[in-house]
Amino acid sequence: MSRRGEWMSELESSPPPRAGRGRGWYRGDCHVHSVVSSGGELTPERLVADARAAGLDFLAATEHNTSETHGAWSRYGDEDLLVILGQEVTTRTGHWLALGIPSGQVVDWRYGVRDNMIDRHLDEVRRAGGLCVVAHPHAPYPTGTFMYPHRGFDAVEVWNGPWSSDVPWQADNEAALAEWGRSLAADVQKGRWRPAIGNSDTHLKNQIGIPHTVVPAEDLRPAEILAGIRAGRSWTTDSAAVELSFTASAGARSAGIGERLRAGDQPAVARVEMSGVPSGMVSFHTERGEVHRARLPDSGSGVVEWHFRAADSVFVRIEVRHPEGHMAALSNPITLAVED
Repeated sequence: MSRRGEWMSELESSPPPRAGRGRGWYRGDCHVHSVVSSGGELTPERLVADARAAGLDFLAATEHNTSETHGAWSRYGDEDLLVILGQEVTTRTGHWLALGIPSGQVVDWRYGVRDNMIDRHLDEVRRAGGLCVVAHPHAPYPTGTFMYPHRGFDAVEVWNGPWSSDVPWQADNEAALAEWGRSLAADVQKGRWRPAIGNSDTHLKNQIGIPHTVVPAEDLRPAEILAGIRAGRSWTTDSAAVELSFTASAGARSAGIGERLRAGDQPAVARVEMSGVPSGMVSFHTERGEVHRARLPDSGSGVVEWHFRAADSVFVRIEVRHPEGHMAALSNPITLAVED
């Protein structure tokens, strides 16, 4: 019997367990494929084992256009690993992730940008309490490049894993990050910006968690995890060994990732405290591009600060790169306001 047949013969109809561990920062990979997806070689059991080994707290099962594995995950998850049900919707002109959909739901994928059907399907997912994410917008293969406007989506996958390459940070990720970064200033001014996330797009062994998203939540439950992603409170990294804290403060006021700092007319400071990236380069970015950079020590642990005035920027975000230039971590922005 094939690997797929072995676990399909034992499917359970109950949904995956709803883990609960209280308030904390949780690490997860929201784009994962098993053997039922094209190119996938891993069973749900193996994916769950690999997720635990990679230091993850949650994963999202996102098979291509099917709910076939939805009933299988309850056998393998427990209070230490949350499984969020989802789907990679592979339309003719771009792919997107439907995260947090009910067990058995399948979102239609049989359309392209000129059919004007995307909005109805985004609404369908949101009505079910789910999250809609642009997937690998600059993927260099047919149907992979994303042709829809981003405005209808809740988040953008700016960092997609090395499932089709040995390179951990690829040119299509650089393009996706640049596109997202350019849109931030206008979107922040309008009061509605789309957070960035990163996922592995796992198909093969040794891929899960490269990268993954780190999100604060009131509990390790689907609704709380998705709410943290939707609010932009998250940051992304290529390793569970990387720890990061990013804040901005002005006087007695402070804000963290995804939050708004009302700085008034006071001088402000953005502060990064991190570990796990030996000799890494930390850079600060605003709507003016890169505004400051500093290198971490050989130990990979250190604190970097940038002093500025909130009146000069509408947001600040950070990137951390390995010495060879590959991304190690990136954050969503802290938005800035001069009004009290």
